[in-house]
Amino acid sequence: QVQLVESGGGLVQAGGSLRLSCAASRNIFRLYTVGWYRQVPGNRRELVAAITSGGITNYADSVKGRFTISRDNAKNTVYLQLSSLAPEDTAVYYCNLKIAELNYWGQGTQVTVSS
Repeated sequence: QVQLVESGGGLVQAGGSLRLSCAASRNIFRLYTVGWYRQVPGNRRELVAAITSGGITNYADSVKGRFTISRDNAKNTVYLQLSSLAPEDTAVYYCNLKIAELNYWGQGTQVTVSS
């Protein structure tokens, strides 16, 4: 079992920045791909960014150049730096860890961007 806890969300003005954190209960992030997803009520959960065990990153086109995913193995934490935020980035952001057929999710953290 793995517990994931997200933090760092909040209310920010357009153009501002936030750093989201996802902490794992075990030192496991270094072994698997970790993703950040976001969801707006009524919409599907969408992948925003991911980082592999080897440190390779990929991003949704909508956030490329604005968001950065990173990992601190010593702290069992994955970060998502959000910059140049826009109102359309408003969503609940979730951390995901997939191990074989099991999907682990955190409780989510709300990001609200005002215009």
